[in-house]
Amino acid sequence: MWYIDAMIAKGSATLAVLFALVSASGALSAQAPVHPTPVRPPVPASTSAAQSVAKPDCNGIPCEDQQPRVIVVPPAPVPVQWPWHDRILWAACLVLAIVGYVGLMLARSTLKQIERQTAAVQETASTAAAAANAAAETAQAALLHAQAILNAERPWILVTAEPARGVESSFEITATNRGRSPATITSAFDQVLFAADEAHLPEALELKPAESAARFVPIILLPGESATLKSIRREDVKGLCESEEKFKSVESWEERLFLCGKVAYNDLIAPAGKEAHETRWCCWYIHGKQRSALVPAGPAGYNSHT
Repeated sequence: MWYIDAMIAKGSATLAVLFALVSASGALSAQAPVHPTPVRPPVPASTSAAQSVAKPDCNGIPCEDQQPRVIVVPPAPVPVQWPWHDRILWAACLVLAIVGYVGLMLARSTLKQIERQTAAVQETASTAAAAANAAAETAQAALLHAQAILNAERPWILVTAEPARGVESSFEITATNRGRSPATITSAFDQVLFAADEAHLPEALELKPAESAARFVPIILLPGESATLKSIRREDVKGLCESEEKFKSVESWEERLFLCGKVAYNDLIAPAGKEAHETRWCCWYIHGKQRSALVPAGPAGYNSHT
C-alpha cells in the first residue's frame, strides 16, 4: 500500500506543477508590455564642441546651460486584451487539472477499499482454514476413538498348542475367543514344513486348503470359548514325513518339523461385507526319544493377527 500512496503523491505533485505553469503562463499573457524609455533628441556635435570651448560667465560663476530641458511624459498604459484562445487553453488546463486530481482521489479511495476487502477476505479465509483444520482434527480424533472402541469390543481369536488330556505326547491346536463379542470361524488351514531352523523357513507363507472331500464347517465362538482345530500324536509324525530318511533326520534334529496355519473369522456384530480377520500361527514339533513337545516358533510373519 505504501507503493500506491507514493504513486498517488507523485501524480498529485505533477498535477500541482502543471497547474502552476498554466497559471503563470496566463499571468504572463495578461501582463502589459513594457513601455520604452524616452530618448532625448541628439545634440549636434558643433554645439557640444562650442559649449566645451567657451561657456558664458555670469559674475564669475558658470552659467547654466541655455538649452531647454525636454520632459517626456510617458503615455498612459493601454490595457492589453487576453486573447480568446489563451483563455480557452487556460480553462482547459484548469479543468484537466481538476479532473485529474478528482480521479486520483477516487482511485486512492477505491484502492483503499480493495485493500480492506482483501484483508477481510484473507482473514476470513484463514479463519475458515483454521476451523476446517480443527474440524478435521476433531473428526480424526472421533474416528480413532470409535475405532478403539470397536477394537476393544471385537472378537480376538488366539491359536495355541496345548497337550491333549489323558494322552501322552499328543497335542491339540486350539482356537480361543479372547475378545468381547462372538466370532465365526469361516476357514482354517494348516501345513507341514521341514527346515534346518527358523531362519531357513520361506519368507512368505502360502497356505492352501487341504485336498479333502470334507468341507470346513463354520464355528461360532462366544467370548471365552475354545475349539480344537488340529491334533497331532507321536505316532502321526511318520505319516507327516515323506520318507524314512526324512523321519530319521527329524529324530536326529538334523531337520525340524514345523506346523503352520491360519484362521479366518468374522465379527458377528460387524456390518455385512466387512473384511474378515485373520490369525496366523506356527509351532515347532520336537520329536524326542521317548517324549515329544510342541512349542511356538517361527518369524513374525508366521504369527500375526489382523
